Amino acid sequence: MISSHEWVKSTYSGGDGGQCIEWSPTYAATHHTVPVRDSKNPTGPTLMLTPAAWTALLSLVTDRN
Repeated sequence: MISSHEWVKSTYSGGDGGQCIEWSPTYAATHHTVPVRDSKNPTGPTLMLTPAAWTALLSLVTDRN
């Protein structure tokens, strides 16, 4: 179960409860799939990405900043 793993909030997330995503590096390391969720809705849906898709998403986001 993913909820039992450590979740890490995006470093771009502020402390004011705004738009935040979290991912689970421990789950990703053991399952070779990167789970991503909305930190405001931890019991909601989880987007499951391949490591390549996760890397592409991070590249896209960092290129825009």
